[in-house]
Amino acid sequence: MARGILTAALAVAVSLAVHVALRCPIHPLGPSPPRPAAAAARFPPNNLLQNMEKLGEGKLVAPEDVYVDGGGEVYTATRDGWVRRMRANGSWEEWGFVGGTGLLGVAPLADGAMLVCDADKGLLKVEDNGRVTLLASAVEGSTIRLGSCKFAPLLQTIHFFHRSRLADSFPGHLMLFADAAIEASDDTIYFSDASTRFNFDNWFLDFLEYRFTGRLLKYDPRTGKASVVLDNLGFANGVALPPDESFVVVCETMLCLRVWLKGEKTGQAEIFVDNLPGNPDNIRLGSDGHFWIALLQLRSSPWFDMITRWSLTRRVIASFPALAKRTKAMVKGAMVAQVSENGKIVRVLGDSEGKVINVVTSVTEFHGDLFFGSLATNFIGKLSLGKIPQPQKQGAVSS
Repeated sequence: MARGILTAALAVAVSLAVHVALRCPIHPLGPSPPRPAAAAARFPPNNLLQNMEKLGEGKLVAPEDVYVDGGGEVYTATRDGWVRRMRANGSWEEWGFVGGTGLLGVAPLADGAMLVCDADKGLLKVEDNGRVTLLASAVEGSTIRLGSCKFAPLLQTIHFFHRSRLADSFPGHLMLFADAAIEASDDTIYFSDASTRFNFDNWFLDFLEYRFTGRLLKYDPRTGKASVVLDNLGFANGVALPPDESFVVVCETMLCLRVWLKGEKTGQAEIFVDNLPGNPDNIRLGSDGHFWIALLQLRSSPWFDMITRWSLTRRVIASFPALAKRTKAMVKGAMVAQVSENGKIVRVLGDSEGKVINVVTSVTEFHGDLFFGSLATNFIGKLSLGKIPQPQKQGAVSS
């Protein structure tokens, strides 16, 4: 009987190994993202976000990002293909239709139009008359899209095993996973390309793989072309500029970097803020010159932390879609951080159990109110900073 059990166990192990070898969509090259333990110790969990009110509840489908204009009107792009607007009187309307299910970041343009990042199409310009213009769907001449190309799986495999050969065969770089964008005063648009390996619906696989294929890009409206500012980023996400536009910030899986645009360091990249108590998502400039960063709690669960620690367990999880879905569902809680222009963490607000809002993906400050976007809700959160205890001056912590 013991031999039978051993034989059965061996058969299961061999079957599992063959399945993973043939079906695993990820190719981890190194350790998983480190858990931000030190930062978590400095900023213990709190539930200050549980005091927020819910805007447009039931009317919105996964509003990932939020923008508030000078008149207090709120804009967001949702998974049903619409850009929606909440008027100053609290009523909601359909402002512009883009279509598709990959709408993410939104940002204003100086001419009154709206930038919309579509993970499937690229960088879009949406006008209030309903006109939608594709600004960038490629980087430096590339016409290949991994997201929807018929031969995407084959190209992904080729890209992994023959990266340099692929770059030589096709001009420029692989297509975009447009995530977040911002326009500078000279009309240049900086935006993030989250991954060249996985599309929006498979972003969790990019986290499990933890390879650095994300990029910070810029679009020049004078030439109509996009180019690479910074590459080798781990799932490039939020993008922001300080008031003087001396640098541009881009957030990735574990930290935020800044690339200097002016001064002696022009063109140089350095850490802006790291050791955050979560994984940075979108970042926005506040009215006081501080930045607000949405933090995903991807390593908040001890069990999740354990099973994603080794490459083998990550490969096994990725090989079974149902298992990957259940693992992703372990991500609980919401958190945002206020960070100074010098990269110091000022304060952290959270909903540690995700009772009111879960998985905050963006936070925008307007006239003392915070507005929260999330891919896991059907509303936009709103919280007055006046209801939150002010941070102690000595509480600002350098990264």
